[in-house]
Amino acid sequence: MLEVLKMQKADANTQFFKFVEKSYVNWLNGKDANAPTMSHTLIRNKFIPELEKNENVFLIVIDNLRYDQWKIIQPILQDYYKVEKEELYCSILPTATQYARNALFSGLMPSEMEKRHKEWWLNDEDEGGKNMHEEDFMQAQLKRLGKDIKFSYNKITNHAAGKKLADNVNNLLQNKLNVIVYNFVDMLSHARTEMEVIRELADDEPAYRSITLSWIEHSPLMDILKQLAEKKIKVVITTDHGTVHVKEPTKVLGDKNVNTNLRYKQGKALDYNPKEVFEVKNPSDAFLPKLHPSSRFIFAKEDRFFAYPNNFNHYVNYYRGTFQHGGISLEEMIIPYITLSAK
Repeated sequence: MLEVLKMQKADANTQFFKFVEKSYVNWLNGKDANAPTMSHTLIRNKFIPELEKNENVFLIVIDNLRYDQWKIIQPILQDYYKVEKEELYCSILPTATQYARNALFSGLMPSEMEKRHKEWWLNDEDEGGKNMHEEDFMQAQLKRLGKDIKFSYNKITNHAAGKKLADNVNNLLQNKLNVIVYNFVDMLSHARTEMEVIRELADDEPAYRSITLSWIEHSPLMDILKQLAEKKIKVVITTDHGTVHVKEPTKVLGDKNVNTNLRYKQGKALDYNPKEVFEVKNPSDAFLPKLHPSSRFIFAKEDRFFAYPNNFNHYVNYYRGTFQHGGISLEEMIIPYITLSAK
């Protein structure tokens, strides 16, 4: 049965890639009445109505949380919360943190962020952290939407910071909105690539789900969620993009300025097989920054990852079977948006 299911899922991903290839640019340019809610429209379409209905709301963005990972942690949360709404939305491309999460907080597409907020936006070729201004982006978006409210923003990247925030929950309750970005799942997927011990612990998708479950059970995030349930605070849990278990290499050639992500490439001198990728020859069509006159973006499909021809076998053996994001797959693009109310 499992083999049949895997084949069906692989086929679904093939069809999904064709669908995105055909529809994506139309969604962004307002040419498709059935366009889904996406990263840059999520706050406006789904979150603001929730904010208007409640005195306090916590928006918890768990980086890199796939839909199946949400389903595996759902039963623990249901001891404390009722799932009011379980919805899905669609990440923009690239399904990478600097693009998708900044789009979520700013309510803008990457090229619009570059135009409007030069001081906060960094491109692939720029030095420095690419997600340092999420709070500024969120504030600017709330203002644009006419919501002049008091809110807090906390980004948790380690256990100590999580514990500190859990001890401080009471002080946050005076804010109308509290945003928490939790980075654990993203760190897990990167550690899985780099650390042998994590590779063995999270060898495949069921193991990856189970490690997510045991993390949340013992994490400061669970402590925070229990406290909020006691105080009957409304909680929204979502993510910026998912991640896919990559298996097949796609050859790509590029110059030294090409970005390092394995699921999308951006550059001016890319050489690849167009049948194996979704190519955006003019980045402006997909509201992406155009760094050079001949810049283009390419996105890996299904469970593929980009590899350079030199040192090809070593590269493929190292990255095959890892979890990556940036490209087009159901797992990366179709992601959860969950509204919880305390029991």
